[in-house]
Amino acid sequence: MKVYIKIYKKKKIPNRLLLLFIILCFSFFLILSFLPKEKPLTREKEPNPQKEVPEAPPPLKESIETIQKGMTLSDILAQHNFSPADILQMREEVKPIYDLAKIKTGQEIRIYSSQDGKISALEYDLDDESYLYIQKKEGIYKAEIKKFPFEIKIRMIWGIIKDNLPSAVTGEGEKELLAYMISEIFAWDIDFYTDLRQGDLFKIIFEKKYLRDEFVGYGNTLAAEFTNQGETFQAFRFIYPDTKEWHYFNFKGDSLRKEFLKSPIKFARITSRFSHSRLHPIRKVFRPHYGVDYAARIGTEVQATADGTVTFTGWNGAAGRMIKIRHKNNYETMYLHLRSYAKGIKKRSKVKGGQVIGYVGSSGESTGPHLDYRIKCGGTYINPLAHRFKPVKPLRSEYLEEFKKEAENYCFLFDAPLSIFSCLYNSI
Repeated sequence: MKVYIKIYKKKKIPNRLLLLFIILCFSFFLILSFLPKEKPLTREKEPNPQKEVPEAPPPLKESIETIQKGMTLSDILAQHNFSPADILQMREEVKPIYDLAKIKTGQEIRIYSSQDGKISALEYDLDDESYLYIQKKEGIYKAEIKKFPFEIKIRMIWGIIKDNLPSAVTGEGEKELLAYMISEIFAWDIDFYTDLRQGDLFKIIFEKKYLRDEFVGYGNTLAAEFTNQGETFQAFRFIYPDTKEWHYFNFKGDSLRKEFLKSPIKFARITSRFSHSRLHPIRKVFRPHYGVDYAARIGTEVQATADGTVTFTGWNGAAGRMIKIRHKNNYETMYLHLRSYAKGIKKRSKVKGGQVIGYVGSSGESTGPHLDYRIKCGGTYINPLAHRFKPVKPLRSEYLEEFKKEAENYCFLFDAPLSIFSCLYNSI
């Protein structure tokens, strides 16, 4: 009897499990019956790419017009089916941004149109950095000034002076303009005609600008080193974070700018020096020559050697066309035998050191084109080549630590082999 009951209990257990399984299945199908039949269909989550992604519009046609001498905006746009009314409307609505009556000869105007000939936009180059963009929206011409999307690459070159700086730079595959950039940085310490010697060394880290993979010009010079007659000069560009002003300093934080530039002409040959007794080439008598003569071609740019105020422009007898500039600390400079004056240079004009003020000529008592450059201090003539001028304000002390960290990085590149530099910067 006990055995029978035991076996009976074993058979009841599977029946209970089966009943439980049946109840669970019934509940599952009951729940499914209440769910909306459309739920499994998720077409919204799987969009048809042909319907939602529009086809790319056909490319715009570009027409480039170069402004010829005497040509006006109307002359150009009339060729592209602009009516006089359209041109007048464009000029008036764009005028708050730029006056289209001031377009310059030699500049480009790019006109973009659709395949059906409808004008979409116009671009006009304002300078090397920016252009004017014009587009008609809702019947109104809207304009804005945009920056060219330059790609900036950082490069470094090393060179040895064999003849002069321009030839050394072009020998390294760069443009002559880069030589002038170097000379401007060190112009306060080095006269790049009289001071250079064979074997002088230079290293420069600089920016090159590219537009559509084509080289279009140089950007900033970041750092430079020049060894002249055994003495090494360094320059590091630093931008003040608060004012955004920038200057060049040596590693100690001293400014490269001095009170006066070494020379009023970037590349010129000295033919006569400061002297208390010199044979005058025309009058044939011995008399003082209180200046330095720089021989240069007619039309060569003459730059002010320091910040100051113009006190005289005009003819001054034997000196010919002359400019006088008054500077701080009781200095005065004079520029003699000029052919002409730079635009805007007149009495009471404010000028900056390095600013072009005139052009080499042979006016007055002169045997050939040259510049006679003179300096007075306290009313007395001084020798421009021998006088020691003071530097301007050094780097602000609160930024000295930050500056030195940047300068150390450049010094590392100056000391490293050129191959290492190439590996570091070719990807920039």
